Amino acid sequence: MQQGRVVVVTGASGGIGRAAARAFGERGNRVALLARGEKGLKAAAEEVERAGGEALTVPVDMADHAAVDAAADQVEGAFGPIDVWVNDAFTGVFARFTDIEPEEFRRVTAVTYLGYVNGTRTALKRMLPRDRGAIVQVGSALAYRGIPLQSAYCGAKHAIQGFTEALRCELLNDKSNVHVTMVQMPGVNTPQFDWVLSRLPRRAQPVPPIYQPEIPARAIVYAADHPRRREYWVGGSTVATLIANKFAPGLLDRYLARSGVKSQQTKQPRDPHQPANLWVPADDSEGEDFGAHGRFDRKAKARSPQLWASQHHGLLGALAVAAATGLGALARNR
Repeated sequence: MQQGRVVVVTGASGGIGRAAARAFGERGNRVALLARGEKGLKAAAEEVERAGGEALTVPVDMADHAAVDAAADQVEGAFGPIDVWVNDAFTGVFARFTDIEPEEFRRVTAVTYLGYVNGTRTALKRMLPRDRGAIVQVGSALAYRGIPLQSAYCGAKHAIQGFTEALRCELLNDKSNVHVTMVQMPGVNTPQFDWVLSRLPRRAQPVPPIYQPEIPARAIVYAADHPRRREYWVGGSTVATLIANKFAPGLLDRYLARSGVKSQQTKQPRDPHQPANLWVPADDSEGEDFGAHGRFDRKAKARSPQLWASQHHGLLGALAVAAATGLGALARNR
């Protein structure tokens, strides 16, 4: 039913964006891939086409609104009206807040937060006059819960959450058929831990448990198909984190103060020569293609029962009611 849609994926050259672009390609969609890294974009486009979709690569810095708007014109000129816009592009710095320079913090905010604002504004400019379309914001458990060593990234994700909530209210007030939803992610096995600027003594890693990027990709595709829902949570760790933060945020502060620094680093020392994509993409013409997966394949989970449950909560609720009704009838008969 969704075959042939025009889908834009930002941050499509690696990680979750790369896996999501491939998943849309498997649907036979026309997928526009936006990112800075030319080698990563080229390889991602080949994967989309092998999967059965059409691909268009558009090198662009999401922090530059004029460039993003021009990229959307290029997409619609080649593929037609945009049906789905997925915001996923980001960058970050692994360091204590006091070790991050002001211009570095500003750059993370410009790409990770304002990049979503620019993408959303560009999508709405085209979707609102047509009164149709879906915008998927790739979020994180860190949109609700800050953790040490990622102050710039956490701040940007919190900002995206507030921005999206405000926008959703405006669209509801206007009774618009353009919908915006968020997909909150857990720790994922992506290349970011080898290309994000790091000042940690040891190699960075996702907070365990770690999930393969195909799980978030499936969640993004599902959210694009069902954008009326406010948000989706991916992974049991995301659910546990958000619930704990809601009911015991102070206790979680103390827990993360004890464990958060260690849990985000492996035992291996950090390579002082590893690339940093804050200012220049690590997968540009001088770099290499990093793909969708990071170096944690042996540790990463390939399934998430919680995601299935999240996507079928109506069915599970109905089954629970039916079971309770049956037990109640059995008790009365006895």
